[in-house]
Parts: sequence; C-alpha cells; structure tokens
Amino acid sequence: MQSPVYRLADVISWVISPIVVAPAIYIVLVQLGYSSDIHRLYYLTVLFLSSTVVPVLLISGLKKTGKISDYNISFREQRFMPLLVLVGVNALGYEFIQQLHAPRLLTGILLFNAINMILILLITLQWKISIHLFTLTSSIALLFIQFGSVALWLLLLMPILMWSRIFLKAHNFMQTLIGGIVGFILMYAELTWWTGL
Repeated sequence: MQSPVYRLADVISWVISPIVVAPAIYIVLVQLGYSSDIHRLYYLTVLFLSSTVVPVLLISGLKKTGKISDYNISFREQRFMPLLVLVGVNALGYEFIQQLHAPRLLTGILLFNAINMILILLITLQWKISIHLFTLTSSIALLFIQFGSVALWLLLLMPILMWSRIFLKAHNFMQTLIGGIVGFILMYAELTWWTGL
C-alpha cells in the first residue's frame, strides 16, 4: 500500500505536469495578455492541440501498445520516439499559428517548443533531464515576459516539483535542477530575442 507521502508526491507530479502546466499558462497568457484580439480562441486552439491534445493521444496510444511503460515515460530509452513526434507536432503548430497572423510571442512559443524539444531529445540520448521542470520554468518565463516580475512567484513551485520527482525516483537532484534552470533561461532568451524585447 502506498504511503500518504508517496500519494502526495504523485499528485504533485501530475498536477504540475507538462500536459497541465502548458495549457494553463497558455490560457492565462492569451486570455489576459491578448483579451482584445478577436482571434485569441483560434490561437488557444492551436496551442492546446500542440501542447495537450496530441501529446495525450500520443502517450496514451504508446502506453496501450506497450511502447512505453508508463504515462510519464520514466525510462530514458523510451523517450526518443515520442519526443521526435512532438518536434513535428510543434513545428506544424507553428505553421498553423503563423497563418493566423498571431502575435509574435505566440508564434515563438511553438517555434521554440519544437527547437527545445530537439535539444531535449539530444540530451536524452545520454542523460535524463526533467521535462516536468523544464516545462514548468519555461512556462513561467513566458508569463514573466508578458506580465513582469509578478510571475516569478510561481518559481516557488520549482522546489516542490523537484521534491516530488526525486521522491518518486523519476529523477535525481541534478536532473531536476538542470531541467528547471535551462528551461527558464532558454525560453526567456529565445523569446526576448524573437520578439525584440
């Protein structure tokens, strides 16, 4: 029987997971940051499909067919193919959102999601970086760019998520720390360059 602490760590890991964090951040970013844009729901649709719907369908399908052992893709060796597919999904999403003439920050999200997925994929060949932490902090970087320093309070979630992933033995300390640091710095640098801020 699982202990209460284990169940708590598991809940944290799911609540602050990429398929929850990314769409939640996109809703805040688009609905508050571009509230006057009549096409904002179209932008959200493309972002949702790329960040949540397709990844969920992909991972569910791989789990059912036995290609991956669990929904978090805990084994590094099983991550290559899903990551490769998600590179294509985000690249396709970038093309779609470009056709909508979306604000440059939003087009940059999907462009650099694809590029950063390639980076994670290459790292995965040798090492297991935390995608949970990478997604959390890169998402916070988006909010920081759009709304300023108030978004940095969300970085308090970083040590909580680190504890969860380490306790569940999904990662070690350095894998979570590097994932978190690289995620924020990379997304902030890419999008400030892309938007010219």
